[in-house]
Amino acid sequence: MNQAEEYLKHEIERIDRVIKENEAIITSAGADDELKKLAEEEIESLNKQKIALTDSLTPKEGSPVDLLSQEDGDPINLNITTLEIRAGTGGNEAGLFAFDLYRMYTRYGEKNNWKVEDVFKSENEIGGIKTISSEFRGKNVYRLLKNESGVHRVQRVPTTESGGRIHTSSATVAVLPKLKKVNVEIHPNDLKWDFFRSGGKGGQNVNKVSTAVRLTHIPTGVIVECQEERFQGKNREKALEILNSRLYNLMQEQAVKHISDIRTTQVGTGERNEKIRTYNYPQDRVTDHRLNENWHGIGIIMDGGIGKILDACSTKITV
Repeated sequence: MNQAEEYLKHEIERIDRVIKENEAIITSAGADDELKKLAEEEIESLNKQKIALTDSLTPKEGSPVDLLSQEDGDPINLNITTLEIRAGTGGNEAGLFAFDLYRMYTRYGEKNNWKVEDVFKSENEIGGIKTISSEFRGKNVYRLLKNESGVHRVQRVPTTESGGRIHTSSATVAVLPKLKKVNVEIHPNDLKWDFFRSGGKGGQNVNKVSTAVRLTHIPTGVIVECQEERFQGKNREKALEILNSRLYNLMQEQAVKHISDIRTTQVGTGERNEKIRTYNYPQDRVTDHRLNENWHGIGIIMDGGIGKILDACSTKITV
């Protein structure tokens, strides 16, 4: 048995253990009806995973090496994308700026009747964001947001600054495509799974079962975290889906056909390293450095009025 098969066998055994834990909840006299129902739904999801993993142990002829290309058409679903925002340099102020960017995109989404669902969120001690991953659904959402990937810089007097001095902080944005018929071949033995108890919505289940997941792609170091769903199985599926998109994105950016060819020095963020935009509060100006254009009315822009900037980038930037 090779390493991949050993990994699959280990995963099947782990799923069996989780199924037994949920079965114990169902038969427990102290569990209420809602918790029992959640456990039953989790067992159903886990059984589907077990079947898929068991099937994976049987080699299939004609399997792909690294990348499966669809027969025709665009491989990207333009109406769904995952937006990841992380605080960069600047300490707590960077976290506050990351939150401001998140609010800017979500407010724009609300105005355009997009559906936004947070997949993972980690906050700092003053309410800023360390990292957040959100799924955006709406007409042409990927086409409008794809050029937002990169480093965003802010110049302003932080609320944490008592001396009134202007600080410069940054946050990074990554826009990941939703793939339709393109699938990146990810070998099971290249994955590391960690499970932990989730915070946020989900009722009693999140406090009793380790539903949140952290997935690491060992060869590249790409990490994906997911805690939105109430069940570990669904969070695992979502994490794999996002990892698939991130690796595909990296392969496209670096013009390679195999995961093994990705330059690891650029892995871990999924964004372009160069500064793409500056938000200058004292001068009430937003500057896009790729277009060398300025927009004023920063308060309106940060409240979701970013449409003109997105349209300009979509029209003038070729990726």
